[in-house]
Amino acid sequence: MITGAGRGLGLEIARTALAGGEQVALAARLPERLPEDVRTHPNALPVGLDVTDQAQIATAVTEVADQLGTIDVLVNNAGRGLLGALEEITDAEARSLFDVNVFGLINTTRAVLPIMRAAGSGKLVHIGSRSGFEGEPGVSMYSASKFAVAGISEALAAELESFGIQSMVVEPGVFRTDFLDASSVQLPDHRIDVYDGTPAHVTLDWVDEANHTQPGDPVKGAAFIYQVASGERLPLRLPVGQDALDRRTEMNERIEREITPLREASAATAHPESD
Repeated sequence: MITGAGRGLGLEIARTALAGGEQVALAARLPERLPEDVRTHPNALPVGLDVTDQAQIATAVTEVADQLGTIDVLVNNAGRGLLGALEEITDAEARSLFDVNVFGLINTTRAVLPIMRAAGSGKLVHIGSRSGFEGEPGVSMYSASKFAVAGISEALAAELESFGIQSMVVEPGVFRTDFLDASSVQLPDHRIDVYDGTPAHVTLDWVDEANHTQPGDPVKGAAFIYQVASGERLPLRLPVGQDALDRRTEMNERIEREITPLREASAATAHPESD
């Protein structure tokens, strides 16, 4: 079952899984608008789903389980972006983002888990982001939502291991999808001029230049994600793309470099009566 299956990585994962002979539930807000090649595939089950609607989640999960017999893999792909300096973003905009990226994922996972527990197996594949391990300027709220996805995924991996259920967060770099289109990413309604020329607005200005010129190939990325998800054991985190790999290496090196001179002082904060 793939949420947000109508476009982007979700659509390409669906195509790859169908080509691999899987039965795939294509969950999308407007399933009638799914591309014909997946919508009419004999192994495809189009399902209407807005992940911000808990009643729809329950209905969709029940329909998928009834039609396909079970749900052995859930790909939490539904999500959107929100760019801008933190000072420019309203509470309403931030909460709307978290309703999709975080609470939609939580509620869909919660609905599927009883099915997986009853089966004694299952795989949760959460689509996070490169921004889920490195906070970047101009994407603070989006990064926050994807940090949340990573934390949830890691906790679930430990919580569910005894039930035979695995959890993995996928952390793609920038891929050539429509993610930077206005239909997928929201920009601040009111820019604060003092941020012009600073990293936060450099990111905003980058959007038009980068849209549909991103280095990642979504077909290849989806094939890689499907390959890993089809394996016997899921990794805890899965960076996808050279930029994601490079950013992770750079961040790990920075953390180690900055903490090394503080390590002894940090350890010395132990209570004197502790072991």
